[in-house]
Amino acid sequence: MIRILLTLLLALGAPAFAQTPPAAPVRVVLTTSAGPITLELDPARAPVTTANFLRYLDQRKWDGVDFYRAMRMGENSGLVQGGIRDARRLNPPIAHEPTSQTGLAHVDGAISMARLAPGTARADFFITVGAVPGFDAGPRAGGDLLGFAVFGRVVEGMEVVRRIWTAPTSPTEGEGVMRGQMLQPRIRILTARRATARPN
Repeated sequence: MIRILLTLLLALGAPAFAQTPPAAPVRVVLTTSAGPITLELDPARAPVTTANFLRYLDQRKWDGVDFYRAMRMGENSGLVQGGIRDARRLNPPIAHEPTSQTGLAHVDGAISMARLAPGTARADFFITVGAVPGFDAGPRAGGDLLGFAVFGRVVEGMEVVRRIWTAPTSPTEGEGVMRGQMLQPRIRILTARRATARPN
């Protein structure tokens, strides 16, 4: 009898047995003054962080902002950082999604959110050059051990990221650890659009 009921429920497509499919990856194109960069964001594993990035994108708030920092940790690793510097254009901060929760990692070309304390990330993001496992949550992360929130990766244009990473920096601009890491001149993000959007 139980077998018959199960067969009927499955045949009818009963909601009790339905599973929500994972959110599909979202591709985004950053058209920069150094060339285009295509990102693939991961809303299935990093839904909060991805939604935050896309909210800024759909509001066109990435248009006209800069990559302003190139951090070189050695010959083959570091990051380029960009974001919104005008506080009037910022959306509320978001919950932190550590890599220990998402299963993502700071591999070459990962895109991740910059932050101070957990839950303070808003509109500063960075792209890694080379693997930077010390940015992942865990004992190597330092501080609160929660690292930074990866939410996607570069799928096209990594040569553009490396061009930004090796661009000239000011020897005197920047405070604290950022001194000497500020790009001079800045690299402008001209537009940021979903890859499936119609041109306008």
